[in-house]
Amino acid sequence: MNQRVSLSGQVALVTGASRGIGLAIARRLGEMGAHISLCARSKEKLEEAAVGLRTAGIEALAFPADVTREDQISSIVRNTQQQLGPIDILVNNAGIGVFGPFHEQTVASWDAVLETNLKSVFLVSRAVAPKMIRRKTGHIINISSLAGKSTFAGGAIYCASKWGLLGLSGCMAEDLRAHGIRVSVICPGTVNTEFSPHTGKDASKMLQPEDVAHAVAALVTQAPGSFISEVQIRPAQKP
Repeated sequence: MNQRVSLSGQVALVTGASRGIGLAIARRLGEMGAHISLCARSKEKLEEAAVGLRTAGIEALAFPADVTREDQISSIVRNTQQQLGPIDILVNNAGIGVFGPFHEQTVASWDAVLETNLKSVFLVSRAVAPKMIRRKTGHIINISSLAGKSTFAGGAIYCASKWGLLGLSGCMAEDLRAHGIRVSVICPGTVNTEFSPHTGKDASKMLQPEDVAHAVAALVTQAPGSFISEVQIRPAQKP
């Protein structure tokens, strides 16, 4: 990563930013000088996150919203652009997981996971892309998972959403690269967050949210002549 590159004056929109990976990414980009637009469903947790960032000297605004709702996405993007400026960096991080044998899952669970993990990326990216195209610059970074590269028992719905996200990300990259917009996808292994239980695993050996944030920082500080399409992150030791 080019440590000399500053993001001063740039605007970053991060979804799923109230805690865990999303908050770590927001903090890292803010420390690099970006103005941060935080998005998540919980108004209370999101504002708490924003206050923490502002206390650290980072300009951050909180916009509670459900990123599966097209009308609410339009409001987030509009308010971000009005209050902070054009969006230079979009990090699609919002995600949920439902686990268990596929034949025991409900249609409601399928819809909830696919809409949050996959449809929301389509909706938010589609809302942000037109202005990026007009400005001929921008980064869109989608947070997927190694579950999008492999399968495991009980992971059918989650894996389906993440495999789909890899396909969507690749096509987005091809559609937007001619416009100066770089689309990348990050696939972490198990990260030490509240996202899902990690029974029997050593948390100290797991990936940390800051590891994913570091990868995002690397992607947005690339030289202009290339882009990294996919990053896979694994812990140094199996937890």
